[in-house]
Amino acid sequence: MPYLDILYQDDDIIAIHKPAGLLVHPSWIAPKKTPNLVYSLKRYLRGEPVYTIHRLDRATSGVIVFAKKKEVAQALNAMFAERKVQKTYLCVTRGFVPEEGVIDYALKPIFDKKADPLADPDKPAKEAVSAYRRLGTVELPIPIGKYPCARYSLVEVKPTTGRKHQIRRHMKHIFHPLVGDTKYGEGRHNRLFREHFATRRMLLMATELSFEHPTTGEMLTIKAPVSRKVSELFDQLGWQGLYPAPVGGDTGNVPQVEAVAGDVEQNEWQYPEEQ
Repeated sequence: MPYLDILYQDDDIIAIHKPAGLLVHPSWIAPKKTPNLVYSLKRYLRGEPVYTIHRLDRATSGVIVFAKKKEVAQALNAMFAERKVQKTYLCVTRGFVPEEGVIDYALKPIFDKKADPLADPDKPAKEAVSAYRRLGTVELPIPIGKYPCARYSLVEVKPTTGRKHQIRRHMKHIFHPLVGDTKYGEGRHNRLFREHFATRRMLLMATELSFEHPTTGEMLTIKAPVSRKVSELFDQLGWQGLYPAPVGGDTGNVPQVEAVAGDVEQNEWQYPEEQ
């Protein structure tokens, strides 16, 4: 049955654990009637309004927050704009990254030419900052290219800014692209994970959001553990105890609430191999 994996809900906001492969909104890059999170969320809320605050790439899983009221949406949008929201991501990169560091590298805006054909493609780069720390490493006895072994890192990233594809572009900038990233990553490493671990998704997860509740003023932290499939992969790589492990079903969270008959089936939310 279709479901929404609800992490938190009250009268003002609702936080969902978005699976990898699910669009947040309808997009021209996908066929019509491709499942999207906003549609299912509106169905679940029985026609009540829902306001988008931020987005996750289709290939990224994890915490995403929506507002149920216009004034709450405005307050949350201001928090994101003023960098008052703390964001934490987990990713797997090629190679052994340094133990910790800060990537302060401006990024040029990425425009959707079909959605905004009049946008200026020559706008200057904007400030983009990502702090990271290495949680674990693994060396696999699998030859890749000219190297006899393949090396990977489990990395926690806390972006201060919110540029499009920021983590993906920043990790590529320091020569440690994400595993499974078909746009900024490396095909040889993506292929290795497909062939040896049956993993086709991009390994980037939004694991935590912390912000002041716009109505109560209390500090709210919403966490999303990795999916059970990702957890099994990480355990194979020897990273037990280094990441937010699942506690429930396949996505690892409870409760899983039916969105309404006719919405997305769970098995339709898998990320295409080459999207």
